Amino acid sequence: MTDHPAAQARPASATPASTASAVGPARRVPVAFAALGGLVAAGTALATGELLAGLLNGLPSPVAAVGSAAIDFAPPGSKDVVISLFGTNDKTAILVLVTLVVLALGAGIGLLARRRLAFAGWAIVALVAVGGLASLRDPTATGPLVVIAAALEAGIGLQALVVLLAAAPRGAAPRPERPTDASDLRGRRGFLLQAGALGALALVGGAVGRTMLSGRADATAGDAFGGGTGSNGSGGANARLTIRQAVDPAPAPGPDASFNVPGITPVIVPNDQFYRIDTELITPSVDVSGWSLRVFGMVDKEVNLTFAELVQLPLIERYVTIACVSNEVGGNLVGNAKWTGPKLADVLAMAGVQAGATQIVPRSVDGWTAGFPTSWLHDPAHPRDAVIAVKMNDAPLPAEHGFPARLIVPGLYGYVSATKWLKEIQLTTLEAIDAYWVPRGWAKEAPILTQSRIDVPHDGGSVNAGPVAVAGVAWAPDRGISKVEVRVDRGAWQTATLATELSAATWVQWKWVWQAASGQHILEVRATDGTGAVQTDRVTPPDPDGARGHHQIAVQVA
Repeated sequence: MTDHPAAQARPASATPASTASAVGPARRVPVAFAALGGLVAAGTALATGELLAGLLNGLPSPVAAVGSAAIDFAPPGSKDVVISLFGTNDKTAILVLVTLVVLALGAGIGLLARRRLAFAGWAIVALVAVGGLASLRDPTATGPLVVIAAALEAGIGLQALVVLLAAAPRGAAPRPERPTDASDLRGRRGFLLQAGALGALALVGGAVGRTMLSGRADATAGDAFGGGTGSNGSGGANARLTIRQAVDPAPAPGPDASFNVPGITPVIVPNDQFYRIDTELITPSVDVSGWSLRVFGMVDKEVNLTFAELVQLPLIERYVTIACVSNEVGGNLVGNAKWTGPKLADVLAMAGVQAGATQIVPRSVDGWTAGFPTSWLHDPAHPRDAVIAVKMNDAPLPAEHGFPARLIVPGLYGYVSATKWLKEIQLTTLEAIDAYWVPRGWAKEAPILTQSRIDVPHDGGSVNAGPVAVAGVAWAPDRGISKVEVRVDRGAWQTATLATELSAATWVQWKWVWQAASGQHILEVRATDGTGAVQTDRVTPPDPDGARGHHQIAVQVA
């Protein structure tokens, strides 16, 4: 690259082949303009990838692909840090962070272009290649599409960089002793107009692509049932698929299953309020017409079931409380719902589980794995109806909760059992496979611990002196809850009143009336499970097998 004066005379509209020389003196571009040009060029390349991903099936979002790779390769303990900082907004936080990193790298590439445009071009290619390689890790990705999309992203990003650098003013920034002349103003104005236009196009294109990606999973799930669902979740009048009624329905909760206390968590959490924790930054879009559930490994015969075949099996309904192992004491990463589907045991019986199989490994469409002992389903003292759920609270399983099917296993934390977007079930040994989270420092076996939570009053809130309803939920699936106790300021434990639990696999509401006196007070709760074991007050972090301790809140009484 040279500084020949003739290069400065070339127009900004030069062809790509000649534009490289047109920006020969790019090192004379002021730093701020070069950085802005690189940032906009990187954003343009990124938006191209997002838009293409929204338009084409089999092409993952490059931002989500890089974010997913970061999750996969993150060190042990990082999951807790992210969730503790952002809660259920962790996915948005990761997507925003990846985008900001790409834009920052783009600004750096713009600065590099001031001296070596060729190096900057290779840097753009490398940046796009990272997204492409991350996309190729997705089992749902179509390889040729990823390669073509990456080439387009790199080409458009490089072209944007060249155009902006060619349009940028040359020379040092104006000083007080050197007034800005009209040509300087025109150059800066022209550059900013081009950068603004490209940035706006990138913003709109990226937003359109992301909107299409985000809506695709819901649209695909809705299309499977004719674009709408009836009140019983079996599909609209034009539904292509139907889910018949369960042969073993769960009884509707009676009035004694809940308390009329404002602010208490409902016994059954609505689908749109149910917590979501998984590794997917964008909900997978699964075309049920091409989906099947494969059962293989240590079985007498491999079984493949289409969705239509799966829902023709006898269906059962079960209320089951599930929880994330990352849930802190008093946290909200836990929920109760009614799940409908065939028994896992019935599907496994079709394949014939061999005697040496000691582990069940469910696998998602994206390759994510869980794993739990086969003995969990065959404990004579605690019979458990694990469900391959196709409905949630009487509606077809929502896309974000695992459409077309997910696994619900009573009594186990989700990371070892509750596989969404279920694709395969492998029978193997406990020694043969460590599921996704085990190498990352989490326990291989993870029964849900006994926990209780105070929902009202709120921590840090204030109440008036006199009778105050203290209430919340307690859970110990699938042992059930036999007692909940509350105490004030570390005084004597007081027994709370329990609502009628739906089953041993669900949480239960509790209530205690406190005669509150003026001042600052600490309320504390503990539960006793159905076996008589009392919730421990020993405090532990969520890793490796769940948080322990009593939930405490501070309340000011007026």
